[in-house]
Amino acid sequence: MEKQKLNYEKIGTELKNGKLIIYPTDTVYGVGGVITNEETIKNIYKAKDRSFSSPLIALVSSADKIEDIAFINEKNRKKIEILIKEFWPGGLTIILESKSIVPPIMISNGKTVGVRMPDHEIALKIIESAGGILPTTSANISGEKTPRSFEELDEEFKNRIDIIVDGGVCPIGTASTIIDMSNENIKILREGAISQKQIEMAIGKI
Repeated sequence: MEKQKLNYEKIGTELKNGKLIIYPTDTVYGVGGVITNEETIKNIYKAKDRSFSSPLIALVSSADKIEDIAFINEKNRKKIEILIKEFWPGGLTIILESKSIVPPIMISNGKTVGVRMPDHEIALKIIESAGGILPTTSANISGEKTPRSFEELDEEFKNRIDIIVDGGVCPIGTASTIIDMSNENIKILREGAISQKQIEMAIGKI
């Protein structure tokens, strides 16, 4: 599908019917499927040959969607609001306590979920078409290179997915930074597109 010819309404219908999609984001290419269908989530893991012990993250089309899927720790609310204002849309994944809408399989039977709003017009429209929340992980077979452009997508992996969107090269090309804000002990779990220094300049020492 060329980006000029994308029919977001059709993509949304197919996603809601349980199909999987490979799509571009600002960081890397992702593979996703609707949050409301546990079978779809299982199929993401199967397509990737991924262990169910590795959680997916939820990409959202707007910050308003956060509290549909997660609880915000009140002690961290101000800092979370600052991070969202500073770094969303963009390469920052925020870990929060999950709500019951999140299937246990998606978060490895844990109590938290990672949430991010990508800075990418096609991605945001696709996520919006699926209802504003799209469980996603990198579009590759586990252990293989993370694709930063359409050309880097693995042919075998593409054959396992229903909808494939060519959005060229991902503008950031680096995985997101992951910060755990689910409790008072704030931790950076992975430093990626946004540095610890940038985060500490916004919310103070971690």
